[in-house]
Amino acid sequence: MATLTSGGNSAFKNFHNQFAHVQDPNERRRLALAEIDKAPFGWYHIRAVVVAGIGFFTDAYDIFAINLASAMLGIVFWLDAKEKPGKIPSSADTAIKVATSGGTVIGQVGFGWLADVVGRKKMYGLELMIIIFATLAQALSSDSPGVSIVGLLIFWRVIMGIGIGGDYPLSSIITSEFATTKWRGAMMGAVFAMQGIGQFAAALVALILAAGFKESLKTAATEAECSGVCQVAVDKMWRVVIGFGAVPGCIALYYRLTIPETPRYTFDVQRDDIKAAEDTKAYMQGQPGGHPDEIQRIATLQQDNTELEVPKASWSDCWAHYKQWKHGKVLLGTAASWFFLDVAFYGLGLNNSIVLSAIGYTGGDNVYEILFNSAVGNLILVCAGAIPGYWVTVATVDTIGRKPIQIMGFTMLTILFIIIGFAYDKLLQSHNGLLALYVLAQFFFNFGPNATTFIVPGECFPTRYRSTSHGLSAASGKVGAIIAQCVFGPLVSKGAKPGSSQKPWLKHVMQIFALFMLCGLFTSFLIPETKRKTLEELAGEVPGTPNYDPVMAGHTVKGKAGGKETSGTGSPEIQPNDVHTTIV
Repeated sequence: MATLTSGGNSAFKNFHNQFAHVQDPNERRRLALAEIDKAPFGWYHIRAVVVAGIGFFTDAYDIFAINLASAMLGIVFWLDAKEKPGKIPSSADTAIKVATSGGTVIGQVGFGWLADVVGRKKMYGLELMIIIFATLAQALSSDSPGVSIVGLLIFWRVIMGIGIGGDYPLSSIITSEFATTKWRGAMMGAVFAMQGIGQFAAALVALILAAGFKESLKTAATEAECSGVCQVAVDKMWRVVIGFGAVPGCIALYYRLTIPETPRYTFDVQRDDIKAAEDTKAYMQGQPGGHPDEIQRIATLQQDNTELEVPKASWSDCWAHYKQWKHGKVLLGTAASWFFLDVAFYGLGLNNSIVLSAIGYTGGDNVYEILFNSAVGNLILVCAGAIPGYWVTVATVDTIGRKPIQIMGFTMLTILFIIIGFAYDKLLQSHNGLLALYVLAQFFFNFGPNATTFIVPGECFPTRYRSTSHGLSAASGKVGAIIAQCVFGPLVSKGAKPGSSQKPWLKHVMQIFALFMLCGLFTSFLIPETKRKTLEELAGEVPGTPNYDPVMAGHTVKGKAGGKETSGTGSPEIQPNDVHTTIV
């Protein structure tokens, strides 16, 4: 019997004491994790969502803010350009935006792997510090004879992208590993939905700044004439728009640095069930970590390491796990679905200028109206489709399920892109039709695969590879985003006259995106339905469930046909006389 520890009350049970009488470490683990899974929704769940969600708010703000700031950068740094004065060159604009996606790929893979190797707690907060530092560095950057502003912004946005990339796997798996099973999808969806709020905030800050510098901006009729006080005002505006992204990150940093390690990581990777039980109690009480008796902890570690059934993480075990089709297809499904999604998700932005024109929020009689209309137009587009889609997912993901929402979303997007692509010329004659289809596409991206591709990878993999697998899946999506920005962005202007803003190939690109959505629909059938299932059940560790895998549960069975020798604890669901093959 384990030594009892102090603490606990009717609201926050001391899980360690509750199961201290259980001799078997595997049973102790099962009972403690069951307490997390069936815990009633409480303030500690809301706290976890807010702390993780602020990170995604910051990520979306930083990514979206550059779309608004790029017009300002053109006025400040390209006012004397020979071609299109006051406009940022398309090559520079693309390079600055793609830099973030490139860094994000590195961060998703790197932080995803490190979170499985050194722990979630040690990495959580580090990625936010990188984002804060790189964001402030961008806001303080300036042109010089030796270094161009484009080079500086690319450098710092790559660094910022690494931090943003790390936030994807960490926020997802930390939320899922602390969540109650019944509302796990809603909690993870709420974290991801903060992206919409971040986009809204970026446009709102740009709107407030335009209003604040109204008199200075009205002194110039066009971007090319914005010199003197107008240029100074715009220079201040883009720096504030970018720099404000560090503010919410600073608020969340303390809470990220003081979270306890997730009990599942402590159980399954560190294999320290005493610390895991204490961390569970600390999390529910809002404390930074548990404080077990160290003598008892060391003694239990020595005993339990030989008895715990969960396999240890290793390169050979990882390869053996994913080379099985039943496991490999899940990783293929999550990664490929995210890839196909992001090609079209980021590519849809190619229509932004046309849609803003349709609702009357492009251009103006002076620089103030140009920047003001751009901010208002983006606010309208975010509120019309993106934000409602995110929160409808939060409301329904634990009842409808992840897989049906993803399949439904890809199906609707395939249809919408077919209509946009093949009826594009007619839609241009009726701007309202294109606007309606654009808003519907935004809605079904977010009430669909954009949310579920984030949720499912945080649930369907075993704890020891969960973060790495999520990082690889997310990185596949960002590769798709890079393709959309680098390949399809320039492709829409194929056949256009030099200096023209026409997009002759845009309709064909939309047709190609319809094919990508159809491919995403097919790969969605590879993922499992994770609704209302525990993470251990999804990993195949629970005997008697459809996903049960004796190898995953650590039941390595020895012996020949009809043999009676088993290793491990021998779950009662596995009867020796029923074993007719050797399970390795």
